[in-house]
Amino acid sequence: MFELIRRDGLARIGKLETPHGQLETPALLPVVNPRLVTVPPRELYDVFGFRALITNSYIIRNDPKLNAKAMEVGLHEMLDFPGVIMTDSGTFQSHMYGEVELRNEDIVNFQRDIGTDIGTVLDIFTEPEWSKEKTSQAVDVTMERTIEAADLKGNMLLAGVVQGSVYEDLREDCAHRLALVDVDVHPIGGVVPLMEQYRFAELVDVIVASKKGLDPSRPVHLFGAGHPMVFALAALLGCDMFDSASYAKFARDDRFMFPEGTASLSDMKGVHCHCPACQSHPYEEIASMKPAERAALIARHNLWVSLEEVQRIKRAILEGDLWELVERRCRAHPALLSALRRLAKHKEYLERFEPLSRDNSLLYTGPETLNRPVFLRYEKRFFERYKYPETEVMVAFEEAGKPYARHYQKEMADVMETCDAHFFVASPIGAVPIELDEMYPVAQSLFPEPHDQQTLERIREQMEHLSHEHPYALGVAWDGQATIDTLNMMCQKKPSFDIDLARVRAVSDYQFGKGAADLLLDGEVVLKKSETTGKIRNVLVDGEHILSMRANDGFFTLRPPGAMRLKKGFPAPKLRVTVKDDSIPFNREGKNVFCAFVTECDPEVRPMDEVMVVDQKDELIALGRAILTRDEMFSFRTGIAVKVREGIKL
Repeated sequence: MFELIRRDGLARIGKLETPHGQLETPALLPVVNPRLVTVPPRELYDVFGFRALITNSYIIRNDPKLNAKAMEVGLHEMLDFPGVIMTDSGTFQSHMYGEVELRNEDIVNFQRDIGTDIGTVLDIFTEPEWSKEKTSQAVDVTMERTIEAADLKGNMLLAGVVQGSVYEDLREDCAHRLALVDVDVHPIGGVVPLMEQYRFAELVDVIVASKKGLDPSRPVHLFGAGHPMVFALAALLGCDMFDSASYAKFARDDRFMFPEGTASLSDMKGVHCHCPACQSHPYEEIASMKPAERAALIARHNLWVSLEEVQRIKRAILEGDLWELVERRCRAHPALLSALRRLAKHKEYLERFEPLSRDNSLLYTGPETLNRPVFLRYEKRFFERYKYPETEVMVAFEEAGKPYARHYQKEMADVMETCDAHFFVASPIGAVPIELDEMYPVAQSLFPEPHDQQTLERIREQMEHLSHEHPYALGVAWDGQATIDTLNMMCQKKPSFDIDLARVRAVSDYQFGKGAADLLLDGEVVLKKSETTGKIRNVLVDGEHILSMRANDGFFTLRPPGAMRLKKGFPAPKLRVTVKDDSIPFNREGKNVFCAFVTECDPEVRPMDEVMVVDQKDELIALGRAILTRDEMFSFRTGIAVKVREGIKL
């Protein structure tokens, strides 16, 4: 069973229950060749802290001595490794050396009998150059074998491999079919040639296509992803596990692995590494070592670097800056940069898992930042949900200091002495109404100055889109006194724009849906502000506290009277998570909603969205923030679906 602990989009920290304890993901599994051990498994566990490794059951089965020992004492005692052991089945050997004399039934039974924690089906390795017809036939064989293996696995966890070569539809179809089979882990197979040939953009397509079809409650293992330069990108796309034979293979060729790439000892002027393997060995000493000794040292260096990168990814998931980490890592090589750009193709899918806001600011690292799903979300929600204030004119300011309303306070006052105006800012985020200037990601984003050409082009496109949508009689770009003079000649109406009320309306519609502001603000509105900052803190309507505005991201926390207004005005399942009767007493007491008790959820709910927890009769039970999407809530058997903030007692 797999439980999600923390997430950042598709990336996640989780816990997989295995016969040898919990495995926390993201996890790197070093490959141990039982015939050629570079770093002893016990050292991997005791010194490096690896809690899982992968070895090859085909090699063990075909070696009489290893076979006999594994059957006698079990795989864990044979390798002297107390952690989780995953075994491959011989698929890669078949790919590399031609057909092997092995039946799926035999290798699955063997893995189970020697005490493997996670065994693997004997799938068909689908190569990138294969025709679609040949690939489709191979996928069918893989599926037949997976169904067979599921009946044989016993207490062993089973890895059902997603195949399909570079054909996205075949990958997604294979994943959908695997989701219906009783397997526990989903490796994405057949991708080593793509990584060896630096076809990382195609790797992105393969991973996304697989993720679209897979059961989200099962961890995803990217087979053969052994280089730290790809870990962050793979994690961003939802890969939970990796395996590395590269640490030893590269070491035998005197190659050092780093997150930014690979360096050959012969090309290096110095090692300049402070990992435990390198720190006490100067370059000259390493270069003069005997080949076997040097390979052992470099292998340990490669493991330390790989392990550190996995830990850095975990930190990024916890702190909400994984996108920045991925963008930095992908600038290490043009092929990885191509992969980063390929993410734009999949941003609509990625947006489904994008949290409403993050703790960290959005940092612009280059033009590829503009393809993040948060930009797409802002654009769609603004143009689909925003209701323009009924003013006479619109004045557009250039991007400037934040918050925009404070930066342009004098200019806005000067304009409103003259006419009835509303204000926009031409921001890289999009066309930003002045009243949305405190909302994520508008206020929590940093862009370098001057803007590069791609950013300027995005600003131009967004403002042009606005020019075709807005209802104002006149729209002008701010040009100082010349703008004031123009407005003096053309405007007739008295000022009516109230930025505070407009802020509440605009954020409500953006956050909860078109028409939410009309439902929430139907009555006498009173706004309570912070005495220190002057920012809105609470919204009262007809004396009832309906909303509280969060200082960190500019969004609202829903209060019970506000929830009742939305529930009355929006039909189910909008903004709702429906729970079973068994869960109701606990949720009313403020306990979290767990996945096993969810019966329905709004398909438009995104992670960290405010939601109403209701019963089967649509009565309000609790308020909180969604942790998972609808599909995830239905898939996971354990873990939190909604983090409840407040129970509604009878």
